[in-house]
Amino acid sequence: MDSRRVKQILSSSADIDVTYNGVSVWIDELHQDEKMATVHLRGPLEERTIVEIGELKEE
Repeated sequence: MDSRRVKQILSSSADIDVTYNGVSVWIDELHQDEKMATVHLRGPLEERTIVEIGELKEE
């Protein structure tokens, strides 16, 4: 995924399915370098992880 698409997803009110390593996640924040993002798993656990946006996939 590229930074332009991450920004679109963050500004959208739609429920867009994004995965990281095959697991469904929410994107919380795009970092200033526009190469990393903070995400968390969908569901009750809200453990946040910083990942490379190139590893995010839109399903």
